[in-house]
Amino acid sequence: MKVVPIKCNERGDIDMEDLQAKAVQHSNKLSCLMITYPSTHGVFESTVRGVCDLIHEHGGQVYMDGANMNAQVGLTSPGKIGADVCHLNLHKTFCIPHGGGGPGMGPIGVAPQLAPFLPEHPVERPDTAGEFAIGPVSAAPYGSPSILTISYVYIALMGASGLKKATQVAILNANYMAKRLSDHYDILYTDSDGFVAHEFIVDCRKFEKSAGVKIEDIAKRLMDYGFHGPTMSWPVPGTLMIEPTESESKDELDRFCDALISIRAEIQSIEDGKMDANDNPLKHAPHTMGAIGSDDWQHPYTREQAAWPMAWLRDAKFWPTVGRIDSAYGDRNLVCSCPPMDDYS
Repeated sequence: MKVVPIKCNERGDIDMEDLQAKAVQHSNKLSCLMITYPSTHGVFESTVRGVCDLIHEHGGQVYMDGANMNAQVGLTSPGKIGADVCHLNLHKTFCIPHGGGGPGMGPIGVAPQLAPFLPEHPVERPDTAGEFAIGPVSAAPYGSPSILTISYVYIALMGASGLKKATQVAILNANYMAKRLSDHYDILYTDSDGFVAHEFIVDCRKFEKSAGVKIEDIAKRLMDYGFHGPTMSWPVPGTLMIEPTESESKDELDRFCDALISIRAEIQSIEDGKMDANDNPLKHAPHTMGAIGSDDWQHPYTREQAAWPMAWLRDAKFWPTVGRIDSAYGDRNLVCSCPPMDDYS
């Protein structure tokens, strides 16, 4: 297959004119379109049904990435928007940890016309295989089965109404945070009414020009406030993608917003010349306990500002254990810390 990229418009949504032109151009060979809904830039695209209808008109199928299913459960579904096949990640949406807490797995859902092609398994009910079934795609019929029990219990305990409420709260939390931060940062994409879906993108690109502050500086500085940085420079370089989910309290959402607002004030101090552009809390973040307690403190800003920029950090401080490192150098150069072989004898 050949991948044909589709343009986005100024709002980050699929450019319908470009999609129309390319669907016509490749009509005789059009296999499928892959979309994410809500979009990765945090918007429920209003044209999603039109997108699916257009692909179907030209004989293609629509594959929907289920990464953001936690903004659909109880409110809509891949079938309602016109998708033909969708993978439903159990992580995030159905109570399984993401990333390092994986492994990632989950069911594949298909429309009726694709059901005959679903994979079979020579041991697990081979008599139910569809007419055009392909061979096994996993060593075990249910992937990592221990994960399924967790999701099953979560779904059973939540029930239909609970799952719907989780979706609604996830969307509400994201919009609450986006609204609070919009007076201090540019929210890169919203829908035509100014709302976001379950996540949103904070645009920090202008700070590199105005204050020499890069997105990495902001993410590292958040560690001094007790937060791991959110998704950085994806899907747009120089931005933060924030997804609060349904599981955080309003107090925690406010604490995170307060931290980002405080960091914006620090950036403003650099822009106004009140802080040194090269020696400031953002450029040296995160600050470890060892650095704060050292007799050798030569920065123009105080230890107080470095470690306790907000009063509540006096009551709940998470200390980073490692200070600023050259991340790019570390990614490109392996430094072995293993002891010599003689130590094992």
